[in-house]
Amino acid sequence: MNDKRYSKMTQHELTQEIASLKEQARKAEQLGMVNEFAVLERKAVMAQAYLLKPEDFKPGEIYHIAGDPGTYFKVEYLNGVFAWGYRLNGNGQEEALPISMLTNVK
Repeated sequence: MNDKRYSKMTQHELTQEIASLKEQARKAEQLGMVNEFAVLERKAVMAQAYLLKPEDFKPGEIYHIAGDPGTYFKVEYLNGVFAWGYRLNGNGQEEALPISMLTNVK
């Protein structure tokens, strides 16, 4: 297990970590370990966020949420690799999503 923070990893290290997490998630899924699978998937999404540029995500813009068809997220502001905002047609609660979960609507 790598104890190095994602923010301190090189692009190559992040890519290796993501591949490792996805492989572990695949094995957990095959073994029916649903909670373990969910945790590993979430870690991979977090690691992927560090491969992206936060400046590519604009406050005020609306994005699709990956893995949640038909759900949109309006970005209010960014803090590191997290976009803070709220889901359209949601409960109006502010939340933070890793930028790797957001895709352009266009």
